[in-house]
Amino acid sequence: MRYAEISPMIFSRDYIGYLARRTVKHLVDAKMITTSNLKMTEDRVSAALVDELSLEDRINEEVRVILDAYSEEMRKSGAQYAEMFKKVKTELAKKYKAVL
Repeated sequence: MRYAEISPMIFSRDYIGYLARRTVKHLVDAKMITTSNLKMTEDRVSAALVDELSLEDRINEEVRVILDAYSEEMRKSGAQYAEMFKKVKTELAKKYKAVL
């Protein structure tokens, strides 16, 4: 999934950009990093934040795909969609080492 294709998240892109600028400024001021191209560094931090924040959206979509594939079996067995969604999501979060 490309940066521009990410589904809506709880934070606006403007706010994520602001967080990236503040983070880079803090790291530079604290002499934790150096950069010869501040804008490029801010853009990379912003992209990393978007990627990390959109992880739950991507996991949710993967869960939906998995459950759609097993919908007939779930219906026959009487499995509850919400319960199965939570179980599959938990397993995928473990697989991707995500903290949700």
